[in-house]
Amino acid sequence: MTQRLFMKGNEALAMAAIEAGCRYYFGYPITPQSDIPEYMSRELPKLGGEFIQAESEIASINMLLGASATGVRAMTSSSSPGISLKQEGISYMAGAELPGVIVNICRSGPGLGGIDASQADYFQAVKGGGHGGYHIIVLAPSSVQEMYDLTMLAFDLSDIYRIPAMVFGDSVIGQMKESFVPNPRPRRELSPKDWVVRGKGSGAQRVVKSLYLGDGELEAHNWKLHGRYGVLKEKETRWEEFLLDDAELVVAAFGSAARIAKSAVMEARGKGLRVGLLRPITLFPFPEKAFRAVTERCKKVLTVELNAGQMVEDVRLSVARDADVLFYGRPPGAGSLPTPEELLVQIEKNY
Repeated sequence: MTQRLFMKGNEALAMAAIEAGCRYYFGYPITPQSDIPEYMSRELPKLGGEFIQAESEIASINMLLGASATGVRAMTSSSSPGISLKQEGISYMAGAELPGVIVNICRSGPGLGGIDASQADYFQAVKGGGHGGYHIIVLAPSSVQEMYDLTMLAFDLSDIYRIPAMVFGDSVIGQMKESFVPNPRPRRELSPKDWVVRGKGSGAQRVVKSLYLGDGELEAHNWKLHGRYGVLKEKETRWEEFLLDDAELVVAAFGSAARIAKSAVMEARGKGLRVGLLRPITLFPFPEKAFRAVTERCKKVLTVELNAGQMVEDVRLSVARDADVLFYGRPPGAGSLPTPEELLVQIEKNY
């Protein structure tokens, strides 16, 4: 009989990190993600791991950088304002080709904002929130099961491609409880980490760096990084298709917004409207080919987000040239989650 657990999304994510081999966590408490450091502080010492509540978010991302440089699996987590503080460190990790998992359980902003669910950190996550024109891997779960599964995947992809990976959730996914199957997968085949930093007495020293001063070195390094992003797009793009075969209107949404949108799509089907859902699971790499393929036939897309319009820009760049991309968003605020009935009105209006 398959074992099922009933847990918060944040707790399922933390469990998955440990199952994936994470033994080092560095973080700082902030709502609505504090369940993650609470879980890690309780469970890691039992396994001989290390939990450090850093003095700040800036310190925690630099601790992650240092641990990663030694080759271990490590993680940090925070919520939107804290992720902003980590951006310089994430840029340094990207430049130094260091793996590591960063979790953002998004809250509303800008500024201090509030603890309500938001997807307004999309630009920050997928466009490279720090300096230097880099990308990181971004995975967007829409269920507690995916909080578990995609966290395990994040560690594997980050190690394989030597790119930081972000699990991009929000307070709905992090705080809700659902049953899920804890199904640790065998790790994907990893090449030996022959780049890790070694001590002075261990033979030839190795250096992990993002500083390249030789003539043409930094340009060559940047082209190497961007070549790797291209490989990601070819091999690691993920999405979900729901009732698309005969759809005359496609709803595009990710994360918690996609849960609401799926309910609205089913209600629309009950009223005889041929509507489907295309849900990006990887926000970077974005499923461009999936959007292009579906809009070669279906020419109308309604993008739904918990913000004033961010992913919609990537949708517009990805669809067939003659497709019409519409948008419905709800910037975060108290009680701002749209209902399925509200989205059904938008579907009927734009069908």
